[in-house]
Amino acid sequence: MFGRERVEYKTADQIRAMRRAGLVVADIHAALRAAVAVGVTTADLDGVAAEVLRRAGARSNFLGYHGYPAHVCISVNDEVVHGIPGARTLAPGDVVSFDCGAVVDGWHGDAAFTVVLDPADPGDQLLAQVTEEALWDAVAALATGERLGVVGDAVEEAVERCEREHGVRHAIVEEYVGHGIGTAMHQPPDVLNYRTGERGLKLRPGLCLAVEPMITRGERHTRVLADEWTVVTTDGSRAAHAEHTVALTDGGVWVLTAADGGEEQLANRGVRVAPLP
Repeated sequence: MFGRERVEYKTADQIRAMRRAGLVVADIHAALRAAVAVGVTTADLDGVAAEVLRRAGARSNFLGYHGYPAHVCISVNDEVVHGIPGARTLAPGDVVSFDCGAVVDGWHGDAAFTVVLDPADPGDQLLAQVTEEALWDAVAALATGERLGVVGDAVEEAVERCEREHGVRHAIVEEYVGHGIGTAMHQPPDVLNYRTGERGLKLRPGLCLAVEPMITRGERHTRVLADEWTVVTTDGSRAAHAEHTVALTDGGVWVLTAADGGEEQLANRGVRVAPLP
């Protein structure tokens, strides 16, 4: 059903269907974490994702999307998002972000993670860490918040906390944000990763969101390369991306693209996962 803002609210059965797609994405993440290494090409890693999709009887929601030519997005170093896999060979110290999706029976899952290859620059490790923490802080905020603006508040607070604790400043990319998800990969509402004067949409059960902070070691500004897909930082600073698909249920939140539903990370933040039976 659709509300006044054309937001697609899901039934319990539809959320369960999205969980099936989400678990395929979780399997893709696990396979990519096992395969990513110095000397591997990004095309090789796209093939790893394609094989997981094939075995699951699922399809990529990226392949063919507005002409996108690969199964997943792989962005390296100053590439923020939408990097196209190809002949690039990963090198020591690379920061590698994977954005992955799957469609099962017409329902979508979408999630991203970032790894830093050894020997890792401590600053790059901190970048990946704060991005992951910002994601999970935002998901935890959805469990207890009343309005969608809690996501941007939580991401900003995570970045500010990192600066207080480590004396390191990071920037939040503003041009690319999270989104609703369900029968399409991208749906209303936009899920902003930064504070605004607006409180945002009222949170209610049945709302499914892709929460995805993108954070840089430099400034927040980006540009798109000539391939019309790859987004890079304008100052050449390195970037990280983390994302999960999250369902709001009667009892709280269920992270559809995490194998454990988000239980471990959310427990660390005092939040109980609320899966559907």
